[in-house]
Amino acid sequence: MNGRPEGEDDLGDVIPFSSGDSAEGTPEDPAEREPRQEPRRPEPDATTDPDTAEAEVAGPAAPRQRAMRKAGMVSAGLIVALVGLGAGGIAVLKPYLSPDDFDGPGSGAVTVRIAPGSSAQAIGSALAEAGVVASAQSFVRETEERAVTNRLRPGHYRLRKGMAAKAALDLLLAPSSRVVRRVTVPEGLRTSEVLARVAKLAGLPLKELQGVDKALVGLPSYAEGLEGFLFPATYEIEPGDTAVDVLAAMVERFRLAARQIGLEREAARKHLTPLEAVTVASMIQAEGGVDADYPKISRVIYNRLQKGTPLEIDSTVLYAQNRRSLKITERDTKVDSPYNTYRHKGLPPGPIANPGEKALLAALNPAQGDWHWFVTTDPAHRITKFTNKESEFVRYREELNKNLGTS
Repeated sequence: MNGRPEGEDDLGDVIPFSSGDSAEGTPEDPAEREPRQEPRRPEPDATTDPDTAEAEVAGPAAPRQRAMRKAGMVSAGLIVALVGLGAGGIAVLKPYLSPDDFDGPGSGAVTVRIAPGSSAQAIGSALAEAGVVASAQSFVRETEERAVTNRLRPGHYRLRKGMAAKAALDLLLAPSSRVVRRVTVPEGLRTSEVLARVAKLAGLPLKELQGVDKALVGLPSYAEGLEGFLFPATYEIEPGDTAVDVLAAMVERFRLAARQIGLEREAARKHLTPLEAVTVASMIQAEGGVDADYPKISRVIYNRLQKGTPLEIDSTVLYAQNRRSLKITERDTKVDSPYNTYRHKGLPPGPIANPGEKALLAALNPAQGDWHWFVTTDPAHRITKFTNKESEFVRYREELNKNLGTS
């Protein structure tokens, strides 16, 4: 069965008073106690509030009134203290009342790293230390006034020195200020191709990517290597990210997709191991023309497995030879490799590409049909035809050869 070169066109799925008075003593004998004298209440005059006057003389004050009096004393004390401190008191409070700030957009260039989980105060301190803002407090005040603290994100940012806090905050909220390389990994690339692409676009040494210890990237327990588990998506690579960081992010993205679609559970329902399910998905991804064809290709694979017929998937032969081509010869089908599904029945030993979510879903949810062959008769327009008749299959192959100019 003929496929197209995988991974050339579809992109993957491109953050801290006591209120009562008491007296101790021995109760008096009522007989010895002198008659109690009631206090005389002053007559209210035109300038006295009767209610207030009564509250002032009628026994212990209510807790709220005490608190008010206490607050009044504290305020008065603060005022007296400030007056006493004079210029010194103003100097102490000035950073809080009117923090130092620069004017304008600043100049030059400086890169500042915002660590994950940083508070506005921590960010402000980092900016002040780098000379971006005049004071951490000016930045904090700006974030609070604009209520944008929850929009600040970790990462590396390209800023300027001597910036007004407002201008610095504007840049931190602008995606274009982030120092980051975005690397898009298309669906269907082999691991060797993924590593070469990441090396080129992220500026990481290819040898470092190739030499990463597989035990450090968080592969699922059923994975035997990176092939099939470097999930197609768009990744943001920041200064300081290592080869291990990048590959670990790609593997984690696979694990997320696997959890979301219930890969292990659904594979068991198909009497497959998770690795076998990913292997089927990789062949679907390598052969598929359009998304709608994926479940049909999946069905062809399962029908042939059930019947015990060799899969005869062209892309497995190409994988065995580490090459790309739309043309498969008789000699190609005889290559000695466990990945040659013309010579060996059943699934190949492992994935032959890195599938995306749609291919994984198709592997777990094949279409209904009795097809045993498929041919991408027109690779340029992604037209794939399915049949359960060998005679039609032969005719489709001839149609393909004609479109390739080889007939």
